[in-house]
Amino acid sequence: MGGAVSAGEDNDELIDNLKEAQYIRSELVEQAFRAIDRADYYLEEFKENAYKDLAWKHGNIHLSAPCIYSEVMEALDLQPGLSFLNLGSGTGYLSSMVGLILGPFGVNHGVELHSDVTEYAKQKLDFFIRTSDSFDKFDFCEPSFVTGNCLEISPDCSQYDRVYCGAGVQKEHEEYMKSLLKVGGILVMPLEEKLTKITRTGPSAWETKKILAVSFAPLIQPCQSESGKSRLVQLPPLAVRSLQDLARIAIRGTIKKVIHQEAVNKNGNGLKNTPRFKRRRVRRRRLETIVFLDKEVFASRISNPSDDNSSGDLEEERREEEATTPPDSKPEPPVNFLREKVLSLPLPDPLKYYLLYYREK
Repeated sequence: MGGAVSAGEDNDELIDNLKEAQYIRSELVEQAFRAIDRADYYLEEFKENAYKDLAWKHGNIHLSAPCIYSEVMEALDLQPGLSFLNLGSGTGYLSSMVGLILGPFGVNHGVELHSDVTEYAKQKLDFFIRTSDSFDKFDFCEPSFVTGNCLEISPDCSQYDRVYCGAGVQKEHEEYMKSLLKVGGILVMPLEEKLTKITRTGPSAWETKKILAVSFAPLIQPCQSESGKSRLVQLPPLAVRSLQDLARIAIRGTIKKVIHQEAVNKNGNGLKNTPRFKRRRVRRRRLETIVFLDKEVFASRISNPSDDNSSGDLEEERREEEATTPPDSKPEPPVNFLREKVLSLPLPDPLKYYLLYYREK
């Protein structure tokens, strides 16, 4: 599913298009989408398609369309410190974005059916932690992934504040999904061809909202073991952070406050984001998309309301841009202020690198 917005040249332009089409509506969700490059979760030979608003599948690896992830993130109403369970966690792309919002005191668990995809997600998570400057801009709740069928979660597992299922849920499994949710929690899942938001308002009270029509591959039913018993999935334990880890979180938080205050004193308005250079706006086209899900084909024709833009307006925007943008201008690479500050501290190198989570850059 997808094709609701035009493709971007890079991750930022994709997010610009999702904002313009009102799929991304909140600042927290926008920040999370911009912080993690969607292309990093593609195999190298398919990265040219990363910024299209289309689902992608290769073998067992699957990514939903950006417009779907946008609606999911908005519907979950994420806040720092919440617990999140991702059923069908896949590449870990969604779980990592969620982790940027949950912060260091949240809980971030994922269940994935295929062991090779679980391993792929762990590799992508490690790459993000080691190399992305976004890791230092946020307080991250690192996802934990386990392999198993999400319909076989152990009945003694903890309930969660937020739950998302990334596969089509049959009506007979609706109550099972609800049982995973705390009172006051939110469940988002594809139910009967509709992306559905269910809020648990009491021990046996629910509010249901249909968000949009979707087409997802259905949940795979559990297979019994040779003994005839199901294989229960044990979710990661709710770990208690060590004093050493808590000290690292507190020190990094204090340094960030110092950096912010220094910037306020210097220019009066805090740290500024590296400016994104204005790109020529491309006229939105009527899109036809065909998405393959395993052996099924889902086809959709989606028109964009901005098809009515006049060519004169577009030409005027193009001339304005050419007049104001130097031909060879390139954005300056972002500065990792936290890293620079930590490395300048009069501390032993092992402690500096511990504060930086032993990251490469």
